Amino acid sequence: MKGAAGGGRSRAAVPPRRSAPAAAALTMNRGFSKKSHPFLPKLFRKMSTQSAKERPESLHFPFLEDEDTISTLKESKTFFILRGLPGSGKSTLAHAIQDRYKDACKVISVDSYKITPSIRSAIPEEYSKVDEDLVDYCKRDISVIVLDDTHHERERLDQLFDIADKYRYKVVFAEPKTPWRQDCLQLKEKNQWKLSVEELKKMKPSLEKEFLPMYFGWFLSKRSSEILRKAGQAFLDELASLKAFKKESKYFASAIEDPKIKIALTSYFVKRPPGVLHCTTKYTDFGKAAGAEEYAQQEAVKASYGKGFTLSISALFITTKTVGARVELSEQQLLLWPGDADKILPADNLPKGSRAHITLGCANGVEAVQTGLDLLEFVKLEKAGNKGEEVGEIGGGKLLYFDNGMWMLTLSKKIDVKAIFSGYYGKGKLVPTQSTNKRGSAFSSCTII
Repeated sequence: MKGAAGGGRSRAAVPPRRSAPAAAALTMNRGFSKKSHPFLPKLFRKMSTQSAKERPESLHFPFLEDEDTISTLKESKTFFILRGLPGSGKSTLAHAIQDRYKDACKVISVDSYKITPSIRSAIPEEYSKVDEDLVDYCKRDISVIVLDDTHHERERLDQLFDIADKYRYKVVFAEPKTPWRQDCLQLKEKNQWKLSVEELKKMKPSLEKEFLPMYFGWFLSKRSSEILRKAGQAFLDELASLKAFKKESKYFASAIEDPKIKIALTSYFVKRPPGVLHCTTKYTDFGKAAGAEEYAQQEAVKASYGKGFTLSISALFITTKTVGARVELSEQQLLLWPGDADKILPADNLPKGSRAHITLGCANGVEAVQTGLDLLEFVKLEKAGNKGEEVGEIGGGKLLYFDNGMWMLTLSKKIDVKAIFSGYYGKGKLVPTQSTNKRGSAFSSCTII
């Protein structure tokens, strides 16, 4: 907001003299704190609920109303990409997000850069200034960045996805729920650019179809990712120093620099998935995969998009190809789990959710999808009665060996991680870790967000 312009000489502000009753009231108010009045938190929660009910229907989103979602987003890094025709209510939604997240949020409205929304053959040069400001916010680790634009062009969205990957932001799409959002006659009267019905209709087709991601899943908060990364690092370090592991070290031959010293497992897993640590639910390939549209239209999926969840990590595991975390899904979370996700062969009959995992790193030449396949091998062995050879207690739990370089640490205390259910919209290629020293850094940079 612009400050009021003042003229003439400035003078120091003199506080007004208060009457005795007013001063007494002020003193009473100063003493009215949460500490001295334990019922206040409940009162505040009630007020928050009331304000949510008073919010118009078009602003009912979990990231505006659900407290668990809001707290998770505050400890995450998220791009909210608002989509919709001019005049559909995007700026109102942007202001609502700004109001909810306060200092943790920055809004970039393309309107303020004087870029007129239209169908065009090339992305306007003016977007370079938009991206300059966006990257500046990313470098400052702003938790919530709202991008207010029509976002009707795939080329423009790809530019944003690349920036999200580079700075490890998760992406959440949000569209206004206003009744007139698709009504070009009403939008003609509401849009500030004075666009005609014909101009609005030209943009409409690219916005009517839902934009599906490469995959849906739970994307961990920055804080939870760091907790899980540290647990994974400790697991690898301790495992590599064990005599039992060294006896089976032939499976990790490329990690052995000198048989007399510790095996460098942290530099063995040299690749990480792009973007944010996540647990994939459904691979949709931007709508091209079998069952993609059906999955996206499920009520549970639509209701959960952009919502916060707490995932439970029950074990950490490594094979010669991957290192990952085993996720134990709740009944509510299993509603988002596809029925065929745990089948590799038609004859496979494993418990629903068996494949749920978070990839922490991959060996050279291995793709991230392998982590889930590796976990299913453990599950198949367990189902066949092979519970693994108990090697002993390390760090946070019981260490089991399943032969062929397959190790699992079942955690004595499960690790709870906070995540947002959304989609990954980038290119999806594994990226190399950016290690700066030999020991420890490869795995660190492969997992931290």
